[in-house]
Amino acid sequence: MKAIVTGAAGFIGFHVARRLAREGFEVIAIDNLNDYYQVALKETRLLALGSLANIRFARANIARPEELRAAIAGDMDADVIVHLAAQAGVRYSVENPAAYVDANVQGQVTVFEQARIMPKQPPVVYASSSSVYGANTKVPFSESDPVNNPVSVYAATKRSAELLAYSYAHVHKVASTGLRFFTVYGPYGRPDMAPWLFTDAISKGEPIKVYNHGKMARDFTFIDDIVSGVLGAVNRILSNPAQTAPVYNLGNNNPVALLRFIEIIEQAVGREAVKKFEPMPPADVERTYADIDLATRDLGFCPKMTLEEGIPLFVEWFRGYNGR
Repeated sequence: MKAIVTGAAGFIGFHVARRLAREGFEVIAIDNLNDYYQVALKETRLLALGSLANIRFARANIARPEELRAAIAGDMDADVIVHLAAQAGVRYSVENPAAYVDANVQGQVTVFEQARIMPKQPPVVYASSSSVYGANTKVPFSESDPVNNPVSVYAATKRSAELLAYSYAHVHKVASTGLRFFTVYGPYGRPDMAPWLFTDAISKGEPIKVYNHGKMARDFTFIDDIVSGVLGAVNRILSNPAQTAPVYNLGNNNPVALLRFIEIIEQAVGREAVKKFEPMPPADVERTYADIDLATRDLGFCPKMTLEEGIPLFVEWFRGYNGR
């Protein structure tokens, strides 16, 4: 089987591409290596992918049709597209909304247009986000809940991507499923996310910003569990596209309070945090909490890693990567 993976130098994309290759897929890994965060980390991920014989990397911006076509010119017979490329980051979307519309909306159209014209019209498994639930107060968040009130441009673009996928399924019969990821963390994680930011600051004795005065909770999900969910979605849509749901939640089904999250990092680092309490940023939400019954039923999704087990693994990798 042949899989195209977009965003393959990104955090989730790297882990998914590596797992697919190890399970025998021929992988075409695509990324534009943008500089939203340090490119050196993306290059480190690509170096790890390069050790696998059945991965080919192509540098391309998937929002540009001509670049995407050139990247896969010799692999138009792909069986599935795993579309994980995106402009990430909720708070940065307040500063630079155009980047999100380009990568997350135009990019979605470009990828689905490409799938539409390929010989096998491969199904698309794509990244959505728990952010689409906005400020919903009913918990846990279920795929059947209304998602009409995104509270950030990032969330709005992710919801737009879901609607575009529905349209392509209806008009062009391009099968797809979206995966609403819930706060993914682990080795090779992103420098703009709390595990990295807090581990870095606490290690240096620098203050950390604790938003909403600590009254927040997140459904932290370890990267290996997420990858198993993505592979479950790939296998499901390849074997049974008609019975694959339009979207699935991939979360840990166990939200952890922000102050408890900080405690776990403190224990792993061996140092107490200097906390600076701040109000809630306008694009954030108070809590996330995934109902994963649908993903468990259809994808065999069963997250195993607790935050108490996963954070020390991240801190160990962080120290090795940063030479500390």
